[in-house]
Amino acid sequence: MAGEASEQPPGATRLVVAQVRGLHGLEGVVRVEVLTDQPDLRFAVGSVLHREGADAPLTIVESAPVEDGPGWRLRFAEIRSRNAAEALRDAYLETIVDRTADLEPGAAYWHEVIGAEVKGLDGRLLGTVADVYRVASAEIFVVRGGPPGEFDLPLVKSIVREFAPERGSIVVDEAVLDLDAEPVDRRPPKPPRKRPRWSRHGKGARPGPGAAPDAAAGGEPGQARGDSPVDAAPDRASD
Repeated sequence: MAGEASEQPPGATRLVVAQVRGLHGLEGVVRVEVLTDQPDLRFAVGSVLHREGADAPLTIVESAPVEDGPGWRLRFAEIRSRNAAEALRDAYLETIVDRTADLEPGAAYWHEVIGAEVKGLDGRLLGTVADVYRVASAEIFVVRGGPPGEFDLPLVKSIVREFAPERGSIVVDEAVLDLDAEPVDRRPPKPPRKRPRWSRHGKGARPGPGAAPDAAAGGEPGQARGDSPVDAAPDRASD
């Protein structure tokens, strides 16, 4: 498939699902950091990955989670030696998916939520989504640039009344969020919070099971459960 989005079939999108962090052995096996919450699907034997932005296929012929640490080991039909695998070191690996088949109704990839406006029930602009991270099974949007200052927005139905990132809009119940409290950016600075990393350039997010329809269409708020690292710490080891 072509690397340019304009040449891909309608509905197709490229998602970053891994980054090569090291090599293993002499036969071209690579050790990757997982940037997807579906490694069993994305790394299944027979699946085709691509180096970020490239057309050349990388067909998986062997895959398994690393037994003694984080990450997965992958071997590709097209990479037959350690020297050939060396060219992939630190590269991001993408998969091409049919968006309409990959997402449930009302769901969105994480990178599609970035930049969406967050408004209160009265239409007041509270900011825009600047970042996304996950705590356990919940998605948290980091909202910045509005009168309340920076705040975290959990994607739960009691708070998010309308979830429509395709229109760049998220409507929330301000009362539940208690945004009249002292803004985060006016409080004394705290040590940075360690967040699970998600895919580079905002790519690689996928909703999990049970994503609800968009509230604007008469359903409940949707979900944006995204591909995120399985491992708490990136796999940076080189065998």
